[in-house]
Amino acid sequence: MRLEAITWDRLGDLLAERLLELRTADGGPWPRVALDGAPAARPGDLAARIAEALRTRGRPSLAVGTEGFLRPASIRLEYGHQDLESYYSGWYDTGALWREVFGPLEPGGSGRVLPDLWDPVTDRATRSPYVHLPPGGVLLLHGPLLLRHWFPFDLTVHVLLSPGALRRRTAEAGHWTLPAFERYERETDPAGTADVLIRADDPRHPAWRG
Repeated sequence: MRLEAITWDRLGDLLAERLLELRTADGGPWPRVALDGAPAARPGDLAARIAEALRTRGRPSLAVGTEGFLRPASIRLEYGHQDLESYYSGWYDTGALWREVFGPLEPGGSGRVLPDLWDPVTDRATRSPYVHLPPGGVLLLHGPLLLRHWFPFDLTVHVLLSPGALRRRTAEAGHWTLPAFERYERETDPAGTADVLIRADDPRHPAWRG
């Protein structure tokens, strides 16, 4: 795997420039981008960098984190707080993501996106207002295990951590989730299938393949 060293700032700029020219697969006006990575890889930080780089270039965007679309605890934790199959297949409300995020961005859609649905801390609906993403605006969806759901992304970015780095950078309380990411690598091969690969074992010195 041949990767090129880069800084995070430069990476945000290069990806933003790429998105300015990105055409959607369905001909709609809203490019949809995946920032995929385990929580320890912090894909949301990259989404924020890209959003800022797009803003300075006059292009609107909306960063949406899948942590805002967790299922209620009664469903998510039905089989216990550390059930691996539930984490892998049932923690995130993919139906709500299709309905509230991707649906409005289909050709002819309203562009009216719900940025989050559920607060896992209070275990209640967030009641956040809808956000209107104007035509040409870019959706930046960030979170783990994104590339296994057949979401209609126009560009996919995977932030990769080696198994050792993933373990080191994951809080001990989250180590029970690590086999889910091993399974994800085995079944989905995000490093091989993503359009852009970023290796972030050393968070100060990323490398990428664009």
